[in-house]
Amino acid sequence: MVDTAVRSGFGAPSAPAQRNRKARWKDGRLVLGVLLVAVTALAGAKLLSSADDTTTIWAAKHDLKVGVPLTDDDLTTVRVRFTSGDDSGKYLAADFDVKGLVVGREVGQGEFVPKDAAVPKSDQDRTELPLSVATGHLPSDTAIGDIVDVWVVPKEEGQPARPLWSSVRVLQIDSVKGVAGGTGRRQVLVGLTSADLPRIPAALTAIGAGEPTLVRKDG
Repeated sequence: MVDTAVRSGFGAPSAPAQRNRKARWKDGRLVLGVLLVAVTALAGAKLLSSADDTTTIWAAKHDLKVGVPLTDDDLTTVRVRFTSGDDSGKYLAADFDVKGLVVGREVGQGEFVPKDAAVPKSDQDRTELPLSVATGHLPSDTAIGDIVDVWVVPKEEGQPARPLWSSVRVLQIDSVKGVAGGTGRRQVLVGLTSADLPRIPAALTAIGAGEPTLVRKDG
């Protein structure tokens, strides 16, 4: 009876090792779960970050006619994701104050409002003058709304360039067909104030003997 009790006392124990293996398996699942949560959180943060990468700008609630005073009642805000800063800079940001401005060119219902479509009322009192400008005599990226100085470069060699008008606004710019020799030209419409008008006859004479040149001004 004694021997049997001793043998049965030494006979068993494998249970502790099984418990240790089970604990290690649970630890592995815990690590994997933590990693999955971390990856999900990072993906969610990236998604939210990209969703916020938008710019709020003004859009027209209805058709806007040239010369009509511009008010907040004519506009609504939209959030747009632009592919470049240059594109977003062409439109009126929603925090831009339009008080005292008028519609400089027609804007259709739902259209984003370009910066050149919101101008001071004084711009509507300008006289329009078309200029045919050769490529190379104006910045290649000249755009509506740019402020430029207009010079004329005489065709006769040795003659200095002459200033015609200072700080005039580009109202319209188009590409036109090439002329003899394949020289491309741009048709540019500029706005002149009443103070600029007395110089028109002399300026047209100078342009007839030379080449108009546009120098863009900052701002």
